[in-house]
Amino acid sequence: MAGNTHPATAAEISATLAEATESELEALLERYADDPRAQVRRACGVATRRVARQRAERERVEGMYALMREMGGDGIVLGLDEVGRGSVAGPVTVCAVALPDDPKVWGVNDSKQLSAQRRGELAVKIRQVAQAVGICHVPPARIDEVGMARALREAMLGAIADTGVEPDAVLIDGNPLHIHPKERTLVKGDARVACIAAASIVAKVTRDEMMVEYDEQFPGYHLASSKGYASPEHIEAIRERGLTPIHRVSFCQNFLETERLF
Repeated sequence: MAGNTHPATAAEISATLAEATESELEALLERYADDPRAQVRRACGVATRRVARQRAERERVEGMYALMREMGGDGIVLGLDEVGRGSVAGPVTVCAVALPDDPKVWGVNDSKQLSAQRRGELAVKIRQVAQAVGICHVPPARIDEVGMARALREAMLGAIADTGVEPDAVLIDGNPLHIHPKERTLVKGDARVACIAAASIVAKVTRDEMMVEYDEQFPGYHLASSKGYASPEHIEAIRERGLTPIHRVSFCQNFLETERLF
């Protein structure tokens, strides 16, 4: 006797489509394309849109890797990005990352486009696959001493040195800084070039973790939530409590002067 087979219910087909991988969906969608049941047709529509999103995302990331090679060539290509330039507390942080062509870090993007959880997940993956990672923090006292432009240049050079590699190209988000003979820059590079995007993620995650630690050391300044930027709560705390050793005095004078006017 034949086994107890039965036609798949609409709910079963919907579940199969929802759980299928991209490689499995093409055959499944072809199989159920003419199914008249409304639930199946809705599930096919959802699955079709999911495939389109996955393909677009894959093409986006592949394009970021292609531009990395187009700009940097075939050797070791360091991508650099900074975080904390506009903060009033904590360091300016630069990360340098060299990525291989494979395995690709799927989902890599400008750190500002990602949730904190996703940034953390990608930072772990980036460190696992990267050919090199370098980090440099320039502290607030140095920023006050030399100004942000020079501090940023020092952080860039420090991050390159920290990788321990001699790059064949250095790709930087933004405008030319003239820090390296093999430097090339690209506005919005953190959203367009894979290694710059990777650097933006690792820099952001690293500095954010540092600011959470500072929040424990200097409670009451809302450093964990503001990450050292001038949130209303942070500004109020500065006015009430004064500055800590991690504040940039040159960036905070206007808050303190404003307070003295009242």
